[in-house]
Parts: sequence; structure tokens; C-alpha cells
Amino acid sequence: MIITWKVGGGLKDKLKEYEQRMTEANFKLTSQRRLILRVLLENINEHLSAEEVYQLVRERNPRVGLATVYRTLELFCELGILHELNFDNNCRRYELEQGDYHHHHLICLKCGKIIEFSDYILKDLEGYIDREYNFDVVDHRIKFYGYCSDCRIESKD
Repeated sequence: MIITWKVGGGLKDKLKEYEQRMTEANFKLTSQRRLILRVLLENINEHLSAEEVYQLVRERNPRVGLATVYRTLELFCELGILHELNFDNNCRRYELEQGDYHHHHLICLKCGKIIEFSDYILKDLEGYIDREYNFDVVDHRIKFYGYCSDCRIESKD
């Protein structure tokens, strides 16, 4: 089952929520940070690299530098606004925090597409691990590598 997370409450509500989180941590939501956050929110279902965020930001404001994008992404990760992901291709990618929605990733080896999925059977597995091994699971990350439906169709042609 593939699940796509959408911004609940709208863009303005999420911007306010993140602005409050930054204010509570004694940071300001500058115009550059606001623009970067807006780009991330508008691409909520993407797993963007810093360079991709930079390109999208520069389309709107060419004065924003790559270093600003990197620093802002790092800050957003520290504040729990973003999660940094590594899909083993030496390229860090980012996604906005999604509350209680825990998901995993399917990575296409041909085109690089990243598909999010959630499988509640993993909750049962966590319970089993806790009972069987007396081990308190606090987090996990699962990545499956293979070929998306588009690339599977191309290879059959």
C-alpha cells in the first residue's frame, strides 16, 4: 500500500507552525528561510537534495546562495522540521517531518524514483522484538531497492 502524505491545514498553517517552532528555539524565520520552507512544502511528496532545493529557490530569488540553503536545511533538521535521508547514493535528501506518520521507502535502481510506503505489519514486528528480545525499538528505517512500475514496463518492451 502506497501512502502519500499531504500538508494538513494548508501551507499558511504549516508555515505558522514552523515559525513558532523556530521562535521557541530562538531562531527567526527570515525571508530566505521562509522561501526554502515554502519550496519544501510545495514539494512535500518529493525527496529533494540540497542542490534541487537550491535550484527551486533560485528560480524565485537568485540572490539566495547555496551555502544559505545548506545551513537552513541543517537548521531545519536540528529543529525537527526536516529529516535527512541517505539512500546509499552519496546524496543526502530531505523530507519534512510528518508527525506520527512513519513510513519507509522503495527506491528504483533505474530511474531513482523514491516511493513512500507504510506497512502496519512492522508495528507487529516491533512488538515481537520487544517481547522476544526484551528490546525497546524506538526507531527504524527500511529501504527496498528494485524497479518501479514504469521501469519494469520499459524493460519488458
